[in-house]
Amino acid sequence: MLSCHNLLQNFTGAVPEHYCKLPSTSDLNNQSQRHIMKHFTSLDQEHKPWRCVQHQKASDLLLNSTDKLFEGKNLKYCKEGWTYDRRIFSSTIVTEWNLVCNQRPWRQVARSIYMTGVLLGALVFGSLADKLGRMEILTWSYLQMGIAGSCAAFLPTYDGYCTFRFLCGVASSAISVNSISLILEWMPKRGRTLAGNFFGFSYSLGQIGLAAMAYVIRDWRWLQFAVSAPFLLFFIYSWWLPESARWLILRGETNKALKNLRKAAHINEKWREGEKLTTEMLCSEMQKDIFIIRSSHSVFDLVRTPAMRRMSLCLVLVW
Repeated sequence: MLSCHNLLQNFTGAVPEHYCKLPSTSDLNNQSQRHIMKHFTSLDQEHKPWRCVQHQKASDLLLNSTDKLFEGKNLKYCKEGWTYDRRIFSSTIVTEWNLVCNQRPWRQVARSIYMTGVLLGALVFGSLADKLGRMEILTWSYLQMGIAGSCAAFLPTYDGYCTFRFLCGVASSAISVNSISLILEWMPKRGRTLAGNFFGFSYSLGQIGLAAMAYVIRDWRWLQFAVSAPFLLFFIYSWWLPESARWLILRGETNKALKNLRKAAHINEKWREGEKLTTEMLCSEMQKDIFIIRSSHSVFDLVRTPAMRRMSLCLVLVW
């Protein structure tokens, strides 16, 4: 479900075909309406529909169907709004707030605001999780994503939508960073590569699932809600997920780590191995990691050696 939010605006922010709203034609037959629409929407030099301007005397079409009105004069902006083609999407944020013509950049602003939240979440919640714990941040992020995404689905204003989409972006990074950290820290070394690849594979499956959901749910508000509400369920079950044993040991909470490891051993039917574990064994195994965690590092360590520079550059290009 996490990957759905990153690509969500491809569907909720889709721009349908549109043209200036026509004057009332309810009293005309279908042939007359098609005649008016043909002239009213196909007046530029390239024979393409006008989307942002109309004739000041467009209402005269109801009385006069001659081509003299279509000489490129007396144009004005679509002050009465637009008519949208709703055959593909019944509603998007574009049709909701008329983000077309001179308002079209605001559609990309909404996406940029979300990605700003993603950047902020990556910068803040990674280091914060090292201090407070993976599960503390993950549980809060599930709640934030569920509430913020649901609020964004039903708020009536564009500003409110962008605000809660920003909070969704922050929570998205927090969930992504801490989920992969928690998975890898619970996996043995030989299985970490496979677990990391499976995490990326599930991300791709989520994108495919989003396309299927968008095919079924054509209203942007219900689609936004459909990809946000499940995080409230994730929030509930996250209370039963164990904290990273590695993080607990590095923070000196070896008794909690021992309890979680024995529980994991019982789940995997390794009762004897679990009973043999002691706090002294855990501390002995983690001495190297404890030394590393106590040493100071900075972002410059990513480019300190040639190998690290190559790896950092490759990761930047991949992302």
